Parts: sequence; structure tokens; C-alpha cells
Amino acid sequence: MTDPLITWLTAGSIAAPLVAALGLQAARSEKTAHRLNRVFAAVTALVGLGAAGAMLTGSSHSSTWMITDSASAIYVSVVTVVALMSALLSPAYLRGAEGRFFASDRGVRSYYLAFYGFWAALIAIPVVANLGVGLLVVEATTAASSVLVAFSGKPRALEAGWKYLILTTLGMSIAFLGVVIMFVASGAHNGGIAQLDWSALQATLAQMPHGAAVAAYALVMLGLATKIGWAPVHNWLPDAHSEAPAPVSALLSSALLPAVMLLAWRLRDAASHAIGNTAATTPLAAFGIFSVAVAVPFLWQPMAWKRLLAYHSLEHMGIITVGIAIAGPLALAGVVLHFAGHALSKALGFYAAIPLYQIQPDASRHSARDVASSSPATFAAMAVTAITLAGLPPSPLFFSELFIILGGIATGHVLLACTLAVLVALAFIGLLHALLEALQSAPVQDRQATPRVSRHQTAPILAPTLLTAAALLALTASAWLLPASEIVRRLAQGIT
Repeated sequence: MTDPLITWLTAGSIAAPLVAALGLQAARSEKTAHRLNRVFAAVTALVGLGAAGAMLTGSSHSSTWMITDSASAIYVSVVTVVALMSALLSPAYLRGAEGRFFASDRGVRSYYLAFYGFWAALIAIPVVANLGVGLLVVEATTAASSVLVAFSGKPRALEAGWKYLILTTLGMSIAFLGVVIMFVASGAHNGGIAQLDWSALQATLAQMPHGAAVAAYALVMLGLATKIGWAPVHNWLPDAHSEAPAPVSALLSSALLPAVMLLAWRLRDAASHAIGNTAATTPLAAFGIFSVAVAVPFLWQPMAWKRLLAYHSLEHMGIITVGIAIAGPLALAGVVLHFAGHALSKALGFYAAIPLYQIQPDASRHSARDVASSSPATFAAMAVTAITLAGLPPSPLFFSELFIILGGIATGHVLLACTLAVLVALAFIGLLHALLEALQSAPVQDRQATPRVSRHQTAPILAPTLLTAAALLALTASAWLLPASEIVRRLAQGIT
């Protein structure tokens, strides 16, 4: 496929959600807004998947504004699928929402304005060809998503929104300081902002004094860490994921965190020549393994379903980061498989919270009980999520974690791989305990307060559960072919 066509399709995948955001403001009623949402979501997803397919079939290309390669294609395709499901399930959430930050007459339109703006920024992050512009787009996601986190208007949601806004904006300020150092210390001012293009960044860093290059790299990586939610700068993540609307929580965990991680991955590849591979890789390995280690104790504690999923975001972002740090072909195959499997299963888990909170309103603050008897469909969605995230066969995450661990051993990172294996095993026990709690019967005195939910209430979760389970099985089947695939070969050659 020709480069101009790929560029136009990619630009269209960013423009389509912006058009949808504006078009939905013309809706005069909630019912009309929901109908228009379905149409706009389908069209936007078609454009996004078309762009991702074009990137995969075409050769890697970097222009003034866009970079389209295998990494971009993988991220755009998965982000588009999660965003489509979130858009289609948003009406189910909005109909059952108790409170709203916005006035009731424009609450739905405001939600869709922020939602589709968030979608557009998420698609832009993987394809922006410039580090500085990429950081600006990341900050744009903060503006849209912080409003969505606080959408319910409840005190806890407002607090979570403010915490998310302040901490991630502070992180981006640190990252921009690193960019300023790159710009000033490189001495290549005649190139302007173009010297921060991914295709030129390696040469820019090479022109800098070694100490300045290391400092700039560390500052940008630390700033990105706050947005990705790596430990120990993850404090906003559990509250934001817990308080945001369920469709938004799915986007935060399955789309935003990995998309920003792609920037860290590109930066690592660009900086490894200038500051040395060890200096560029060590921060990723440290952030990754520490994130998994910090998540494990929380996963062993009884807690609300969405908060549990939030800590699993911390764990799985750590696993993916370790795979990127290892960087061998087998480990990178695990990264691709883990990213896709985690995104789909985690999104389904957050969607399950929509009927779950209707069945058990106190499940937003406490661990769920007796879900299987009151709503088999909701429990099925939770079970698919838990089995996948725990890495039980036939989960694709079983193979992805195995690939990353074996890839680490094959490349000489034996201690890192063994440490990850132990931590993953401990996390598995925690998630299995949460699933058994959801299956456990409620105390006799509480059973009347947990009536069996109607089919109408659980209908929205049935289709996502079946489709996600089928997609996860397809990913598992593809695991055998992925390590030797052209996609992994391109990723192993570098993504800048």
C-alpha cells in the first residue's frame, strides 16, 4: 500500500473521533445521542482498523508528522477495538449512572465530547513522529480523561480526578524539562523541533555531552512513568480506575497506559546508541520489576472489583515493560501477545462492573460476593477476565509471560526473568482468590438484598463476553506463529 494512502488513513483515524465529538453535540435528547454514538463509533472504528491494516501491510514510514510502523499498527488496532466496545457500552453505563458532574440537560453530550476527544488523542500517541509533540498529545489525554474520571461528580471521583490531573501534569512537566535539555544541549538549533523527530532523535542525543544526554533521558522517562503508572509514581492509578465510568476505566487501562509506554519504548531505542544500551534499558527493567513487586501485596487483599483491576494494570504494565527491556525476539513476541490479551480481558473486566454495581451497589467499595447465582452472565465476564489475567491456560497471557521469561533467559537476563516468574506466580494466587470470592455465597442474612438480576440488565455484557473470549482464544492460537513472524522481526530491528 502506498505511503500517501497510509498517511491519509492514519490522519482520518484521528480526525474521525473529533468529528464524532462535535457531531454528537447536535443531539437534542439522550436517546438521539446514544443512537448517533453507535453510528459514529462504528464509522470511527472502521477508519481506525483500516489505518492499522494499512500500516501492517505497508512498509515502515516516517514523515514530518507521522510514523507508521508495526508498533503503531498494533497499538492503533487494539486501541480502536477497546474504544469501540467502550463507546457501545457507554449508554448502558449512562442509563444507570446515579450522579453527574455536568448539568443533566448536557451531561450525556459532555460525556461524549470528552470521550471521543480522548479516543482521538489515544490514536494520535502511537503515530506522532515527534517526541515533543507526542508529549503534548499525552497531556491532551489528561485534559479529556480527567473530566471523565470525575464525571459522576461524587466526592471520591472529584478527588481521583484532581489527583490524576495534578500528578500526571507534574510528570509531564518533568518530561518537558528533559526535552528542553535535549534541545539546548544538542546544539542543533537550526533543525528546530524536527531534531526531536523519532527518525532524528538518535543523532540529536549523540551530539549532546554524555551527562546531559543521560539526564535528559532520565527526566523524560520519569515523566512518562507517572502517566504509565509505573511504581513508585502510580499513586493516581488505583483511584482513577476505580472512580471513572467503567467504559473510561477500560480505555485508561487497556489503551492509555500502553500507548504512553510506546513513547518510552521508542525513546529507549533512540537513546541506546548515545548513552549505551545498559543505561537506556536499566530504568525500564527497574520500573517494570518494581511495579509487579508493588502490585502483588495489594492483589492478595480483598478489595472492590475495579480497584483490583487497577492494581492488575500496575502488574501487567510491569510485565510488558520487562519484556521491552529484555528486547529479544521471543520476549518481544510476548510483549505483543501480552499487550493485546491484557487490553481485551481488562476491558471486559471493567465492563462487567456495569451490571455488577447494579446487582451489588456496595461492590464499588467491597469485594463482590455471590455473583454467580445472582447474575451468571456477569460472573462469566468476570471469570474470563480473571482466568486471562491470571495466566491460566488457554489464556494468551500464559504464553506471553512464558515468552518473556524464556526470552530473558535466552538473552542472559536470568535473574530478571526468574524474579519476574516468582512475582507472576504470587500475583496469580491473588487473582484466583478474588474469583473464588465472587463465586462464594453471600451470608444468609444478606441474600435477600442480592436479588437475581433481570436479563435486560445483563444483556449488554453478553456480547462483549463472547466476542472477547473468542478473540482471546484466537490470540492463543496465534502464539505459536508469533515469535517467527514478520511483525516481531520488525520490532526487533527497532521502532525509531
